[in-house]
Amino acid sequence: MKRLPARRFQELIVWQKAHQLVLRIYRFSDDFPAKETYSLTSQFRRAAISIPANIAEGFKKAGRADKARFMNTAQGSLEECRYYLILAADLGYGSDGESSALLEEVSKLLDAYASAILNSVS
Repeated sequence: MKRLPARRFQELIVWQKAHQLVLRIYRFSDDFPAKETYSLTSQFRRAAISIPANIAEGFKKAGRADKARFMNTAQGSLEECRYYLILAADLGYGSDGESSALLEEVSKLLDAYASAILNSVS
């Protein structure tokens, strides 16, 4: 059975998972030292927010290339978050397996969604 196309970005599984990632990163970064408030914590959260925000923004774009550009920006922000997870662990702020696993899931979904956009016939 073929699924009907999403009518709102909130219906996209990739957006839902990306939003869950943002919430998880907020909880994880709450425990960072106060000295990181305006540096790592802020940058990490900004990059995380950018993932579902770009998925949402690209959702209503008319052309495939335009949609794909927003998905590519989301992918870049996801990789930035991947680095911040590494940095947080290396600085001794903890490691978060749940965020890492969710990040991997979002990465795969985002790759699939971007490919579907680029390979669509409409």
